[in-house]
Formats: sequence, structure tokens, C-alpha cells
Amino acid sequence: MPLTNTEVVNAKPRQKPYRLFDGRGLYIEVAPSGGRWWRFKYRFDGKEKRLSLGVYPDVSLKAARDRLDEVRRKLAVGVDPGKERKGNGASPDTPPPGEAFETIAREWFGKHSPTWAPGHGDKIIRRLELNIFPWLGEKPIRDIKPLELLGIIQRIEQRGANETAHRALQNCGRVFRYAVATGRAERDITRDLLGALAPLVFVRPGELRMAEWDEFNLDEAEWRIPAARMKMRSAHFVPLSRQAVEILRELHPLTGGKRFVFPGERARDRAMSNNTVNAALRRLGYTNVQMTGHGFRSMA
Repeated sequence: MPLTNTEVVNAKPRQKPYRLFDGRGLYIEVAPSGGRWWRFKYRFDGKEKRLSLGVYPDVSLKAARDRLDEVRRKLAVGVDPGKERKGNGASPDTPPPGEAFETIAREWFGKHSPTWAPGHGDKIIRRLELNIFPWLGEKPIRDIKPLELLGIIQRIEQRGANETAHRALQNCGRVFRYAVATGRAERDITRDLLGALAPLVFVRPGELRMAEWDEFNLDEAEWRIPAARMKMRSAHFVPLSRQAVEILRELHPLTGGKRFVFPGERARDRAMSNNTVNAALRRLGYTNVQMTGHGFRSMA
């Protein structure tokens, strides 16, 4: 039976992509992200092919049928519409559902999330849905380039959400490694980006964790570390970037009433422990060979 406008409008996303068929090879594909694409399934020279006819609702049911009529007329005279479109510089189609980044990410999530602690999986899939899928969800995972992913991660970082940026990159890395293991990607491109999300200051871990609010002048974007806390026993001046000032202003309501900028988790009158920075790096996916807290200073 041909589709109706009501059926197309009411097509809701599910956990996996699915199709609603209209007839004569035309169907609409509904992605887990909610996106809906018109496709034409046809055969040419004995090979099965697919051609994208546009995105709903930009392309209505009637418009999709009109486009179908046009490409079927070309088939009738021996012209492959997909090859013709590719020759004109356009992509003949978006990837098969199993090769799209979001599809693989949700497959990875569905396989591993049952073993995770309650709530942990919800944070991961929500992070991907908000920060990654809108830009990369429908792209073939093989076609995603390191700099393309970096631009998306840096967009998160520019919001001041540095931890979210690092965790999103880590999650993407696990998706890429899963894609490699299942034969749908050649390598984990996130490894090319290790170190690309640089810190905003390059001080020793001890100087950072022992930072006191009295040492900062946020209006002047300055951090003056007293000589007593410096290895060389001389005062040290650290200019602060706009991003660093913004993060400190956001942090001030939480710890500004205390002595330390980064107090300990259990004892708020003490600085965080000397293992906290390295432990955070391990949780982000960096091994002790790849990066340590002191390694940022060496990198600088």
C-alpha cells in the first residue's frame, strides 16, 4: 500500500533505523536521531543501488514521488541516475544505515551499556546525542577526518565545558575502535587528536592543585604564584586567557568562599590530592605513557 502523509508525519524514531515503503522502489528511512530520508532502491547492470531523493520535510511525499518519476525515466532509457549524479559532483547517496556514525555508536552502546553502572550509560548517550550526533550522526564513519572531529570537540571546549569535550572525544574513540573491530572503519582517528585539547595554563601539578583564590586577579586576568610555592623560590606571574578567566568565574561560586581553588573532595579546607590530576587523565582514557599531569608542562 502506498504511504500516506499521516504515516510519514507520524513516523517516530526507534532505537534502530527502519524503513516505510511507498512503492516502485521509493521508501523513507527513519534514523534514531529522528532524521528522515527519501531513498530510491533500484538495479542497474545487475547491481542493487540506492539513491537519495532528499530529506523530509524539506521534500514532501508528493515531491519525492515527482523526483522518483524523473529518475525512473532516466533508468528507462539506460541512464544510471546515481552515476550521473556522481559525475556532476554530487554524492549519489548517504551511507547505508549500518555505516553511519550514529548507527554504529548506538550499536556499540547497546552492546556494552548493560554492563555499566546505573546512570553511567545515560550520561554517555546523552553526551553523544547533544554534542556529536547532530553534526556527525549520519556521516559514514570511514569518511570522518580527524580535523573534522576536532572542530566539533573544540566547539564543546569553547563553551567552557572542557571535561565534556574530553569525555566526548573518549567516547568517540571507543565507537571508532568498535567500528574497526566490526570491519566498518580502518582505524581510530581520535588517536591523532591526543594532546590537541591543550590546557589553559602550563604550571606544575603541585602549583595548580595548591592554587589559592587570593593569588588571582580575574579583572586583570592575572595569577601570581608566591615564591614560597615555586620550585625556584621566586614569584611567578601567569597571564590568564579569556577562557581561563571564564572557567574561574564559573568555579568561584562553588569554591570561592574557601582558601583553595581546587579543594579536596573530603576535606574542603585542604587542596586536592597530588593524584587527582593523573586519576582524571586515566578516566579520560589517557595511559600513564601518553600523558601525566606534569607532562603538560613538558609539552608546553
